[in-house]
Amino acid sequence: MPFADGIAEAFSGSAPIGILIAVVGAVFLSLGAQLQHRGVVTVEERHGTGEKSGLSGGQLVRLLARPSWVTGTVMLGLAIALQLTALGFAPLIVVQPIGIVALVLTSILNARVSRMKLSRFAIGAIVMCVAGIGVFVTVAAFFAKEHIIRETQLIIILGILGWVLLLLGAAFVFFRKRVGAMFYIVAGGVLYGFVASIAKVVINRILNNNLDWVTVVGAICLLLAMALGFYFVQTAYSVGAPDLVIAGLTVVDPLVAVAIGIFVLGEASATPVWALVVWAVAGGVAIFGVFRLAKYHPQTHHREETGEQPTLR
Repeated sequence: MPFADGIAEAFSGSAPIGILIAVVGAVFLSLGAQLQHRGVVTVEERHGTGEKSGLSGGQLVRLLARPSWVTGTVMLGLAIALQLTALGFAPLIVVQPIGIVALVLTSILNARVSRMKLSRFAIGAIVMCVAGIGVFVTVAAFFAKEHIIRETQLIIILGILGWVLLLLGAAFVFFRKRVGAMFYIVAGGVLYGFVASIAKVVINRILNNNLDWVTVVGAICLLLAMALGFYFVQTAYSVGAPDLVIAGLTVVDPLVAVAIGIFVLGEASATPVWALVVWAVAGGVAIFGVFRLAKYHPQTHHREETGEQPTLR
């Protein structure tokens, strides 16, 4: 596809509507992340063991009594609903990375709430995340193309998800007392990436009148991945800052979804080689930015020096 034709197609179809809806969803994701983090930290401080080995069933129940967490969860639900709606208007590899907008908003909110300034290194890391994903989405909007999704493609995605669940489950069981925030962030991001991918497939098949038993199984697996991803993300909030969690999710999640969109769903079938190279470089920059943010985030240093969470307003 010539570049000029790609630009025309990107802005003449329904993709702009999907992008706009995804941006609004990112705003709700940011607000929900901040409120959920506040509720999780409060429960962890009052009822936690200090081992940071994952939230217990009792702690999850106590979260329901935290108004901030409940409100944040409602906002997260709205964010997911808007994201799924956006997937009905634009390809997966265009919509999913737009969640990076939430990183900017969450970083600003968290800096104000925790009364801690972001260092120039942390700001640089955020810029790397946003720039990397921004370039990726821009190029994807020009060349991404949707196709009718076959039953075989959904089965492949579900098979990969099965192996991922086995690996994450084993790591959680045997290493849960030794892993840090990045494990839970990456685990949650990977699972949410599958949630978006399976949701896209289910939506695509329903819109094309292909509602069969495989589609139903896909919907069930979607709910399972969403529930497990939700648990990992809540645990990540208990051991990491909300903007660090959002940074990981808005990079890992779309990278997983994009990989599935490219290699399984064929959404990049019309993409030239140079664009694929740009995607690889942009994705690498975004991933590096997440690890830089984890290293230089002010709350990371505060926790290392004092062993305490910074005070929330």
